[in-house]
Amino acid sequence: MAIIRAARPEDAAALAELARAAYSVYVERMAGTEPAPMRDDYPSLVDSGQVWVAEHDAAVVGMLVLKLKPDHVQLNNLAVSPARQGTGLGKQLLDFTDAYAREHGRAEVRLYTNEAMTENLAYYPRHGFRETHRGVENGYHRVYFAKDLSRV
Repeated sequence: MAIIRAARPEDAAALAELARAAYSVYVERMAGTEPAPMRDDYPSLVDSGQVWVAEHDAAVVGMLVLKLKPDHVQLNNLAVSPARQGTGLGKQLLDFTDAYAREHGRAEVRLYTNEAMTENLAYYPRHGFRETHRGVENGYHRVYFAKDLSRV
């Protein structure tokens, strides 16, 4: 089990590296376009207080980028190191997100994923999310999901 903690400035390079490792598999599926998390400015995100890391044996093995909205928590990024995928770390990060939302009085978590990330289209519904709609944003074909925590 990993320890989840707030990201620190010195984590920014590891977060960018984690995003590259976790999302590079999708570049070919997306016709050579890098997924948005590969382009994120991790130093700024860390400075804004929106990033949490999953740490195991002093290494960053997962991350969350969460934004507190007036009526929900927006999960902007959940990434797990390829070496740790399939170990339950993603579920641990989702459970942390649910707890964070509840702690801040929010009864809903929202997220989006790229339609080319077919694994995610099956993964999130298994963890209580329902698809709400699809659309194109910033050139990305996105699938939007929501989880009602008052029912979980």
